[in-house]
Amino acid sequence: MYTLIAIVVLLALFLSAALKILNEYERGVIFRLGRVIAAKGPGLIILIPVIDRMTKVSLRLVALDVDPQDVITRDNVSVKVNAVIYFRVIDPVKAIIEVENYGYAISQLAQTTLRSVCGEAELDDLLANREKINSQLQEILDKHTDPWGIKVTTVELKHIDLPQEMQRAMARQAEAERERRAKVINAEGEFQAAAKLAEASGIIEEHPVALHLRYLQTMREIATESNSTTFLPIPLDLFKIFMARTKSGGGEGGA
Repeated sequence: MYTLIAIVVLLALFLSAALKILNEYERGVIFRLGRVIAAKGPGLIILIPVIDRMTKVSLRLVALDVDPQDVITRDNVSVKVNAVIYFRVIDPVKAIIEVENYGYAISQLAQTTLRSVCGEAELDDLLANREKINSQLQEILDKHTDPWGIKVTTVELKHIDLPQEMQRAMARQAEAERERRAKVINAEGEFQAAAKLAEASGIIEEHPVALHLRYLQTMREIATESNSTTFLPIPLDLFKIFMARTKSGGGEGGA
């Protein structure tokens, strides 16, 4: 009886050590007596107990957050920059035997690369040309991690922390730029209004009847806006008579 129980227990232990199941996104790097055989999976994997050892590797995309780094830009501005890296394992065997801990290694490499690339750029480039900085970081990291069997797909700058005095200076600069644009727009409006007035005066000079029409329109607007206002329309020709008499009187006095 006890012998049968012992056999069942040993068989269960043997099967648990010999049979492994890997998910679709996993691969198992098999070591036999310390030597790499192959990367197997997914599905059922059969191992030789004691002789074989398996290390699981995930092939899914990994998002790695890079800690904020103190960077001095090329124009001597101190900023803090952090980023996020997206990578995946392409060759499970290389990811295990070429580097001890590929996640930690990529993190350290990303920190040094981030300081180096951002230190070579000016502050305006970091703020305005992030896509260019991201592409440069991705290219450098992918080149260094390729021997590890890892593909860096994307690098994104997350946040650029500026000093308080730099933020105030940029706010003053933006305010001055908005004031300049407002003055330019106002000047352009005045210029266009003056041009239209000059054009209107030319039309009235060529067609005096237009002045009468404008006079009537003005009276209509006054009557519509304020009913308590009383006005007496005076023909414009009456002013011409007084002006003619004034000129003639001035001529006689001079004679």
